Amino acid sequence: ELYAALTYTELRDEAHKLARRLRGLGLQRGSKVALLAETHPDFLRFFFACQYIGLVPVPLPLSVNLGNRQAYVENLRGLLTDCKAKLAWAPSGFLPHLQEAAEGLGLTFVGDSAAFEALPEQPGDLQPPEPSDLAYLQYTSGSTRFPRGVMITHRAVMSNLTGIIQHGVKVRPGDRCVSWLPFYHDMGLVGLVLASMASQLSVDYLDTRAFAMRPRLWLALMTRNRATISIGPPFGYELCARRVRTDDLDKFDLSAWRVAGVGAEMIRPEPLRAFAHKLAPSGFNDKAFLACYGMAECSLAASFSPLNQGLRLDTIDKDVHALHQRALPRNTEKEEQLDDKTSAYAVCGRPLPDHQIEIRDELGNALPQRYSGTIFIKGPSVMSGYFNNEGATQEALTAEGWLNTGDIGYWAGEDLVITGRKKDLIIINGRNIWPQDLEAIAEQQPELRSGDALAFSAPDPYGRETAVLVIQCRISHRKNRADLVHRVQHRIREALAIDCFVELVPPHTLPRTSSGKLSRYRARLDFMEQEERKPDVAALA
Repeated sequence: ELYAALTYTELRDEAHKLARRLRGLGLQRGSKVALLAETHPDFLRFFFACQYIGLVPVPLPLSVNLGNRQAYVENLRGLLTDCKAKLAWAPSGFLPHLQEAAEGLGLTFVGDSAAFEALPEQPGDLQPPEPSDLAYLQYTSGSTRFPRGVMITHRAVMSNLTGIIQHGVKVRPGDRCVSWLPFYHDMGLVGLVLASMASQLSVDYLDTRAFAMRPRLWLALMTRNRATISIGPPFGYELCARRVRTDDLDKFDLSAWRVAGVGAEMIRPEPLRAFAHKLAPSGFNDKAFLACYGMAECSLAASFSPLNQGLRLDTIDKDVHALHQRALPRNTEKEEQLDDKTSAYAVCGRPLPDHQIEIRDELGNALPQRYSGTIFIKGPSVMSGYFNNEGATQEALTAEGWLNTGDIGYWAGEDLVITGRKKDLIIINGRNIWPQDLEAIAEQQPELRSGDALAFSAPDPYGRETAVLVIQCRISHRKNRADLVHRVQHRIREALAIDCFVELVPPHTLPRTSSGKLSRYRARLDFMEQEERKPDVAALA
């Protein structure tokens, strides 16, 4: 049921009033305002109120996939400290968490909407920001390290919004958006809040937790409002396809859905194929899939595939890629039936206008076509740096303004292809092994499904890097568990000619980031801490 409706005119007027209340607190321009990003109009009011008086909003996550209450409070306290927040707002249900997290940090004011509404309005003209001022701080998901506050200026985000609206999605009259993405995630904030605002499109927001419990609500909203644009990570499409029943299909009409954006994590084709196949009777056209690549450090988007072409895959020789970092094309009759010698990666299209992308080797040299290396981006959408972290900024940005993304990819003609994160790469005996390959092998077993496995490398007792696969499963019988481990290890030896340590864990225990992505970084830390506590450390050998 619809619980709130807001026009852009009303949002502007209410943000003006709130801005005058905030101004009465006497903060300097550029002060940080922490906002617990509930999917609610109040978040939007606070976000835009900050813009009208030169304060910097900092969207922070709600307690989704962050463990118990104390873990969430500690995480929140770390973020408040890192961003040097002066004000903090939370929806009333989360105010006790925020108050505990902020205790002793010296914030000027902490409260819910009612507390801020009680403040008096200060008269006078509002002072809009300059293009070079910070528009907001966007915290990274923390999939490879502690979240970092990405500094995005108004000039940078407006450049990115122009690219998204005019080049990527190519907004048309009559377009309407639907989003279940959290407001604290760069795709949710920039792609479905700011882009909708900048293009003045109507947008319907579904609470992320409601989507997780009832993903069919996404399709129901798309149907009810004849929505044309919606974007999400692959796991969202997968969850939806898994939960939709056959007898639901005639309830949905997805024929208006022209842009089904896919990004925010490695794009695996299987979940998207399953979604398209399942929802074809409801009018979904798989040509609507739009693969894109980006990150918070580039405001959001860096490249888009062409519209109306659907998901395109580049198939390459897996062994040549692993040994020589060369993406040698390999033709297959059916992409759905790849053998152990072939890898298939999603094509993520061309850079946004006025942006450059280079693929570089370890020495910083630009690589030619079909050679894998680190992806570097330069352009007006790139961040100013990481807030309060000069060391990390110098690691990520070169003196010439190139952003080291930490991602690995290659050029296939004029198209960018992403193969994974550099920090996730597993190197065994000089071979580059992608964790996604190990995870895909495990998830082919009948007891498992997509998202049940995480792969990474860890040192064995002799200091040698060893491939590790942590699998969540519901199997309790010891013999059946041993059989699953044996089958997975056997298939990995067949496919990749390496040994792999396999550990089974209970369901719903694989670590995730605040935005819901599986975290290999956290899984590796958890595994190594667990191994250190074991009396027999040789178990990994």
